[in-house]
Amino acid sequence: MTDIIDIEILEDGMLSVKTEGISGTNHKSADELLEGLFELAGGEVIREKNPAKKQDVKVHEHVHAH
Repeated sequence: MTDIIDIEILEDGMLSVKTEGISGTNHKSADELLEGLFELAGGEVIREKNPAKKQDVKVHEHVHAH
């Protein structure tokens, strides 16, 4: 697992968060980080699965919020 969370602020002000995979050790911390981030940012949260990724691995989906 890569344990990398890529956070980007898009031109329209939305946040884009992408992960390639989070290890079991860091999964709870990653969930708490994202929950807090989107609580502070407010707005709607949309989760999108990456169709190129194998679905047998538990990963965080692509998320947007404004």
